Formats: sequence, structure tokens, C-alpha cells
Amino acid sequence: MGNYFHSVELNADMCCGCTNCLKRCPTEAIRVHGGKARILPERCIDCGECIRICPHHAKRAHSTPMEETEKFKYTVAIPAPALFGQFNGLDNIDIVLTGLKRIGFDAVFEVSRAAELVSEATRKLIKENKLQKPIISSACPAVVRLIKIRFPELCHNVMPLLAPIEVAAKIARKEAIDQTGLSPEEIGVFFITPCPAKVTEIHSPNYAEKSEVDGAIAISKIYPELGHVMDHLEGIEPIAQSGLLGIGWATSGGEAAAMLGDKYLAADGIENVIKVLEELEDERIRDVEFIELNACSGGCVGGVLNVENAYVAQARIHKLRKYLPVSLNHIGNRSLDDMMWSEELTFDADIFRLDEDINKAFEMMTRIEEILEDLPKLDCGSCGAPTCRAMAEDIVRGKARETDCIHKLKAKIQNVYDQLKNTI
Repeated sequence: MGNYFHSVELNADMCCGCTNCLKRCPTEAIRVHGGKARILPERCIDCGECIRICPHHAKRAHSTPMEETEKFKYTVAIPAPALFGQFNGLDNIDIVLTGLKRIGFDAVFEVSRAAELVSEATRKLIKENKLQKPIISSACPAVVRLIKIRFPELCHNVMPLLAPIEVAAKIARKEAIDQTGLSPEEIGVFFITPCPAKVTEIHSPNYAEKSEVDGAIAISKIYPELGHVMDHLEGIEPIAQSGLLGIGWATSGGEAAAMLGDKYLAADGIENVIKVLEELEDERIRDVEFIELNACSGGCVGGVLNVENAYVAQARIHKLRKYLPVSLNHIGNRSLDDMMWSEELTFDADIFRLDEDINKAFEMMTRIEEILEDLPKLDCGSCGAPTCRAMAEDIVRGKARETDCIHKLKAKIQNVYDQLKNTI
């Protein structure tokens, strides 16, 4: 197994072993043993669903502390458009952007600017008809990793374009170099993130060896100070350079709408995303060219690192868009090659490999089926595994016992009781 970075962490001291997270995890990455949950790093996609569902706040997401910016001579904030939906009554994006500069950043580059470039690049690639359709957006890193783990046959359908945060970081760093004369290493580019999956993507990209972003600061961490500064601004700088197409990426359907056509589909919420991917795998979705999928309900405004209710933030984004032009950013002379992935998306086979020896792996698979046949198939989660099949696999891997199944244990106790009763 490789080494996996994860932004989602478990605080075992606060965990009560309630199994809520176990049942909600989309990749069966959680087990509960000894009254405590455990996250399997090779399966976790950092979607944040366990953070959202945990009633005891035992799950949390790691993000870059603001103090990390002090390591650089010049810093650039690249805020997600979801940030703009966190503030009530906002009718001018420049208030937020100016606020970011007041709390310590030297410059700001909106990710929504890059989103408009990615949207135009996507339209061009669709028009060239060189990609396998339907094309699945690569913007949500949780969805991309979900496809790698659960839907490997769809890897070739994923759009091989960099996410807007990477495009924004590239352009922002170049502009900072031109303006300051500093070396790339002296410039820090920090994403203001609404979700843990993007934190993970920066540390362990799906598409390249290294991310262009130096850190990801959670919206929830920066919100109190930013809000205070915004309330006391004496002057507002004219920084904003994005239109409604870019800002629209904050909510579900925003990216798909930027395709400027009608052959698209948009789904949000991890369960709905899985249903769409299952139908795609079964070739039941036709007459669609582009598919936008967001792991969080409502889109990026639903990320667990936001502070506002997703649907309230969504309404604010829609209202804010009324004040904006359609789009202010175009590819122009930029090469599409600079926006493409440098590595191909492939299935992470090591995650499910039972053994390096194919014969032994086949024997283990046979044993899994035998154990599964003898289990109740209730998928109740009482054993600490999400499904009876997962339980059978854990048994074969030596990580669980058949008596961990409460129904099997009950039957065994009843059998012992019957035997004792018959001897008296």
C-alpha cells in the first residue's frame, strides 16, 4: 500500500462508536472496533461525510493554519467562489477580496476567474470531439477519487483538465513573479477552501506529482477575522475580475450551466453522485455530453468547512450573480496544454488486492464468498463493518472474527446453552 495523506482525522477520545459514520461512508472506509471508529486510509476519499454526520464531533478536517503564510515573502489568496455565499447582504465581491488583503495577504486571485477559463477549455474540448463521452467533470476531488476506487471503468470519462484552483494558482504565481521579481519559491499561494477533499488534493494530487497550491485554509478558520475586517473597511479596492459563470461554480449546476448547452447533467450529494455513476457504468445514461458531480449537497457551498447553511449560501450566490457580467476571462493565446493533467487517471488496484500471490488471492476470495453465505446479510453494522461482505473480507484479512457478528454470536451462545441444558 502507498502512503496516503488525509485531511479528515478522527479524535478517538470523542468517538462513542455509534456507527453513524460507518453507515454513511461511500467507500466503506470506516470500521468500528472496541467501541471506537477507525478510518482506513487507503479507502478514504476525504468527502467529509463522516464529519457532517458525527453527532459527537469526533471527526474533523485538518487545514493549513494562517501562520504558514509567514514562511513566504509574498502571499496570494485564491478564494473559492463558495466564500462569497457566507456573508449576508453581500452585493460587491470586492468587499471580501479587499478584506482578504487586510488580514495579511499581499494579493488576491479569484478561483472563479480560473473557473471561467476551465469552462471555456471544456467547451472547446467537447467541440473537438476527442474525449470519451459523457465527459465527467474533474473539479470535485472527492468524486475523482471515488471514481478511482469504486468506478474504475469510468476513469477515461473524467475530464483531463486541471481544477480551477490549480489554474488559478499557476496564473497567480506567474503574475506575482512578474510584479515582484521574486522567485517562485518565495511566493505562497493559499486556497481558501470549503471542503477537506481539496486540502487532500493539494497534498496528494490525482493528476500530477505536485500541486501549484502551497496550502489550503478552511473558510471556517478564516471567517471570524475576515468578517470583522469586512465590517470595518475604510476603502474598497477594485479587485474582482470574474463574472456570473465563474461565481456560479459555487453551487450545483453552475459548472454545467457554463457549458452553454443543453446536453448536460448535474448531481450533488454523495449518494446521488453514486447513483449517477452506477447508471453511467451500466450505460443507462444517454444523450448527455457533460456531467457535473459534486460530493457535497448544494455544491461547494455545502462543504463541511463552510460556516453557512448550504442552501442559504446558494441563495446568496444566485442573488450575487445578478450584479455581475456573464464572463470576464477568456483563454485567448493560452495553450490548452497548460491546463491539462500531466498524469493519467488510473484505478488504484492496491486498495482491493487481497494478496500479491494470485492463487492465494483467489483462495481468499472463495473463502469470502463462503463466509458471506453464512452471514445474515442484514448489513446492520453491529459487527463494526458497514456490510456483511465487508465483514467477510475483514475476517479473511484477519482483522475480524465471525463472532463479531452479533447474530452469529447469539446463535453460538444459544447452541452452547442448548448443549448445557441437554446435559443436565
